[in-house]
Amino acid sequence: MAVRVFVSADIEGVCGATAWDEARKESPTYREFQRQMNREVAAACEGALAAGATDIVVKDAHGDGRNLTAGELPRPVRLLRAYDGHPFAMVQGLDASFAAVLMVGYHSGAGSGGNPLAHTLSSRKLHQVRLDGQPASEFRIHLHAAASVGVPVAMVTGDRALCDEVEEVDLGIATVAVKEGRGASALSLHPDDAVDAVGAAAEQALTEGLPGVRTAAVGPTRLEVVFKDHAAAYARSHYPGAEQVDAHTVAFAHDDYFEILRALLFLVSL
Repeated sequence: MAVRVFVSADIEGVCGATAWDEARKESPTYREFQRQMNREVAAACEGALAAGATDIVVKDAHGDGRNLTAGELPRPVRLLRAYDGHPFAMVQGLDASFAAVLMVGYHSGAGSGGNPLAHTLSSRKLHQVRLDGQPASEFRIHLHAAASVGVPVAMVTGDRALCDEVEEVDLGIATVAVKEGRGASALSLHPDDAVDAVGAAAEQALTEGLPGVRTAAVGPTRLEVVFKDHAAAYARSHYPGAEQVDAHTVAFAHDDYFEILRALLFLVSL
């Protein structure tokens, strides 16, 4: 029987990454953390294979989606690079045929102090994203996307504040805190220790924890996007069904979570 595992990978939550230049391709410091992203993703894949996965799809979900080096991932992993514009975004390609999602290198959301690189979707455009009045990290947004197709999130790795958030949402989701943010600084594990911890957690989550992982409930949802630029909020308030609730905030509500994701995609990308 085929056991399919989906891996969504970001960079701001990998071990050691502390400053914005370390997450941006144009900077020479990016290469060190691109390699660490590759190593942590490869470890998650090795753990999944050890747990019995027969098919693994990795979504490169940082920036332009072209960061990971395919040849450094274990066979038979398949790598999904770049984006096709689907509202699932960081979990593009996920469907009900997968048994679980692993999120690697994720980070605290906008408004959090748990990571010097904390943000949600766009560090340049957005002050905060909220779902039903609560600040939403990229983890929370895509947890619900996975839930909408009936796939549980089995593991999340990243900073300690994000892992605390994950544990508040569902204790059945395994977490690996590879660093802890302290203002503009970060205290990180040794990179090799982080890689080992990610691999071990992935294997354990898929062999022991998966049956107990609960899928988050998805129902009527209210999205609020808080823009840094008030003019951007005004322009995006013309999205069908959206309303501008204050100078910087655009809201959109819907019973279908896919429509929430569609609105979020267009509001952020316009």
